[in-house]
Amino acid sequence: MPEFHLFAKGPRPVAPFSHAVEADGWVILTGQMPTDPEAPDAPLPEGIEAQTRRVMDNLALILAEMGLDLSHVVQCRCFLTEFERDYAAFNDTYQTYFPEDRRPARTTVGVTALAVGALVEIDCIARRPEAGA
Repeated sequence: MPEFHLFAKGPRPVAPFSHAVEADGWVILTGQMPTDPEAPDAPLPEGIEAQTRRVMDNLALILAEMGLDLSHVVQCRCFLTEFERDYAAFNDTYQTYFPEDRRPARTTVGVTALAVGALVEIDCIARRPEAGA
């Protein structure tokens, strides 16, 4: 049976969802926004680099609540509202979160809008290590 997780330390949800759902060792994280978990009503960070860092930090926070980290991520989906303008700067920031030889599979899509007026949203899938592995 899937386990549904909503964490008090996690970012305040902007819609009706769980922060993560786990089934059979697979952990699916809801797309995170560049909101500050400690100040959810604060303005979003300025610019794609700062928003990407906040989103990645929010993903890391949710993973940590699950006893995991970014090294367990196998796939990310990234959404950018200003794809052509922000793609290169987004990549420059995003890649700092993963070693060059352990980057997850990834899809990046340009979209017309995101919740809370964000420039970026990222969701991901992580896998728990096998017991004894």
